[in-house]
This record gives sequence, structure tokens and C-alpha cells, in this order.
Amino acid sequence: MRILLADDDTALRRVLEFKLKKNGFDVTAVADGEEALAQVKVGAFDLLLADIRMPRLTGIELLEKVRTLEPSLKVILMTAYATVPQAVEAVKMGAFDYLTKPFEDEQLLMTIDQALKFKRLEDENQRLKTELGLRSGLNEIIGDSEPVRELKEIITQVAPTDATVLITGESGSGKELVARAIHALSPRSTAQMVAVNCAALPRDLLESELFGHVKGAFTGAAKDKRGKFEIAGGGTLMLDEISELAFDLQAKLLRVIQERIVSPVGSESNREVDVRIIAATNLNLKKRVSEGKFREDLYYRLNVIPIHVPSLRKRSSDIPLLVSHFLSRLAPRTEVRLDAELMSILAKHRWPGNVRELENLIERMVVLRRGDTLTKADLPHDFSIESEKADVQQAVTFHEAEKSLILNALERSNGNRTKAAELLAIPRHVLLYRLKKYGIVAED
Repeated sequence: MRILLADDDTALRRVLEFKLKKNGFDVTAVADGEEALAQVKVGAFDLLLADIRMPRLTGIELLEKVRTLEPSLKVILMTAYATVPQAVEAVKMGAFDYLTKPFEDEQLLMTIDQALKFKRLEDENQRLKTELGLRSGLNEIIGDSEPVRELKEIITQVAPTDATVLITGESGSGKELVARAIHALSPRSTAQMVAVNCAALPRDLLESELFGHVKGAFTGAAKDKRGKFEIAGGGTLMLDEISELAFDLQAKLLRVIQERIVSPVGSESNREVDVRIIAATNLNLKKRVSEGKFREDLYYRLNVIPIHVPSLRKRSSDIPLLVSHFLSRLAPRTEVRLDAELMSILAKHRWPGNVRELENLIERMVVLRRGDTLTKADLPHDFSIESEKADVQQAVTFHEAEKSLILNALERSNGNRTKAAELLAIPRHVLLYRLKKYGIVAED
């Protein structure tokens, strides 16, 4: 066990160093708090034994800084000028114990032994939490194909860090599951993960949702409201559909990432935030940058660790495992299964909606089933099955039909999105979302 000893009394420091080494400890001895802090920054210690009255940096000040740098490091403070309030304050600030000089060797060794035992219990508890997080986080990502194994491996590597992650992948491929797995395996798992869909909220509400607002900031702001950055404090904030973030909000998000402060709407003051950021998108952000629709500096800030979630088409061998998982969840008290023909049909399907589409299909068939063995007859009428005849083209899927309708409406309206939305009898914002989803460029 490694002990860092800090005391400006040279004679006492040497005596303590000798006694501790004699009892089998690896000891690093320094003369003041600044030297001790420098050692903590570069070395790994199990215990800090520090005098309270030291030049440059007192024991109390050292304790405060160490609790920020290495929260798991146990600290025992020593002083010849003990008072009850001082002892209480030291323990409140995170000191394990408090020794009054002079003290007997047995008292010192017993206190050190108790502190190290407590640290071992904490370390074991953290190890078990990590293992539990590993199982609970990764178990939600169903599959054993090579792309999924690679995905789980990078999640395991990235999760323990605080690095910003950019998750890409098609709609329905499981980007939020990946974000939740990263959070579950991270040191922030005891705090919450907060997810915000940047495409689901109007621009004027999104700023308040992210950064908060103060009372009277705008019409309807009847009281102060914390933003998602503050709510996720100590945990993880997932910004889904990050490509839909308005350009001016992109600048504000960049400032938050760089400075770790937020400015609530209507407030002139800043608030510090401690949050890990995970962004997700189904679009090519680099292409959006080249088109002038996304800030390049923000892109590089978000793209520290890129993770791509494979489409279901790239991992079709996982379909039987996914089906089994969905059946056990959707019909837990009934043994529902698929016959071989139906499983073969599902394995060959193109799955434009990915895992989400598969899950919805299984749920629909389970609810409307006529028996406990699902067959081809249980497939919905609008489900596209590849033709067995080589000269017949594959049936058009719902998504392909929808895209075709949108293109037709845009052609009829000469590219005017408002008129196209009227032709389709859908709200304009719904059309805008579909245009982004299918990568269709149109101008009013």
C-alpha cells in the first residue's frame, strides 16, 4: 500500500516515514501541501497522511483539492492544536479521521489500517458496480455478430472515460441503447442520463429546454426553470438528432462544451455544469458541415469518439436472437415461437426501419396472433416479402412509398415545402422531418 506523508516538521516526518516503512508501507514523504498536491497529480496513492498547519498549502486546503482530484484517496489529518470544531469540519470535508499529536504508534497504525480496509471495501463495491453495469448495459444490445461484438468492445473502452461521443447510424438502429450502455458502464452511472431530441422541440423552446430560463424571460415563463444540462449534472446528457440543432444554438452549445458553463434564457449570470455529452444523428454531419448547415468547430468538438451503430441489414445473423428477446418480453408467460419459413422471410427482409421496425412487427404479430406458433400468415398485409420469381421486382416498402409520395408532391409544388405539405395533408414540420430523414433537399 502506498502512503503519501506531508509534514513540515522535518524530524517528525523522518520518524513517521521510518516507522511506516518498517511496517511494510511504501512511503513518499514531502515537506508541505503544495508538494503533496503535486505528488497526488502524478502518482497513485492509497492514503494521504497530512499535517494541518503547513506552509503554502494547509492540510485543510490540501484535503479540499485532493477530494476533487482523487475522491477515493483516504485522508488522515494530524495536528498538535486540535479542537472539536476543527475535527468535525475536517471530517465533514471528507477526511477519514483526525489524529492529535503526539499519538502512539498503535493509534496511528490502527487508524491507517481502518482507512485502508474502508478503501478496499469501496474499491470492491466499485468493481461490483462496474461488473453489474457491464452486464446490464451491454445486455440490452442484443446480438453476437461481428459488427455487434466490435460495437460492444468500443463501448467498453470508451465508457470509463469522460470523452464526448458522437453516435451515428440509421433511424431505429439503437443509438440510444448505445448511449445508455456507455452511461451504465461509466463512473457517472450513479447519476442520471437525460436524453433530449433536438428535432422534437421548436427552436424557441429548445434553448430553454437545454439551458433553462429565469422567471419573466419570455411569455409563459412564470418561474425559474433548470435546463437539461443542469438536470443531468454529474451524469450524462444525450443530444439526439443533433443535426437538427439551430445554427445559433450550435454556437451556444459549443461554448458550453468548451467552458462548462450555461447561461439560462433571460439571465445575465452563468452557471457551472458537470456533464458528459453524447450526441447522436442519423445524418452525415461532415456533409452537413460542407453544406454550411452545421458548424465545423462544433462537429470536431462532438466527434471526439465516433461510434457507428450497424444497420440490421449488416447484422442479419442477429435476427433470431432479437426475435427471441422480443418474444420473451412481449409474451413472458406464453411460449410463442416462429416457424422456419417465417424466420427465413425475416432474415431476408431489407429492414429500412432497422431493429425498431423488427420490434414493432413482432409486437404486432404477438398481439394479433391466432396461435402460439407464428407463421407467414401472421405477417401484416402491408409487410413487403421478396418475390420468389426472379423476373418480378421486389415489392415497394412503406418507407419507399412514403418517399415517392413526398417527391411527387414536391414536383407538383415546384419544390415549395409549404405547398407540398398541403398536398400531402400533413403539417409542415412533419414534412421537414421527413425531408431530413430521407435526405431530400427542397427549397421554399
